[in-house]
Amino acid sequence: MLKSGDKAIDFELVNTELKRVRLSDYSGKNVVLVFYPGAFTSVCEKELCTFRDSLSKFNRFNAVVLGISVDSPFANKAFAEKNRITFDLLSDFGGKMASQYGGVHENFLGIPGYTVAKRAVFIVDGNGTIVYSWVSDDPGKEPVYEEIEMELERLSG
Repeated sequence: MLKSGDKAIDFELVNTELKRVRLSDYSGKNVVLVFYPGAFTSVCEKELCTFRDSLSKFNRFNAVVLGISVDSPFANKAFAEKNRITFDLLSDFGGKMASQYGGVHENFLGIPGYTVAKRAVFIVDGNGTIVYSWVSDDPGKEPVYEEIEMELERLSG
């Protein structure tokens, strides 16, 4: 599991339009990586809509948000459209990046073989260093949004 001070692992995942997106595409920007367990679940919907509603603040802090789940790009697209989410939702089908960053819940909800990302937020600075990390073993717990905003404000100087 990665933590503050670690170098972020670059990745290449597909967004809802099947376009390949790399973390390194955002070099020089602050990136908020939001790992969420699953599209169309109540806590994930609330969390991602909170990030959606904070985008104008994040833009002032030279920050972009990337949502990441193990859902297919097609499920993520329907989820984004339903909730008017305008930042990229990336498909980590198989959970490789979720495992390397914050971990996964295996056999989620008691369903054999059903693996989802743990709810986690990482802020990666423009140099590719993780400056904030939050990981929850409780999929029903949301991050402290004010902490994320304060860290982005600090980074923007």
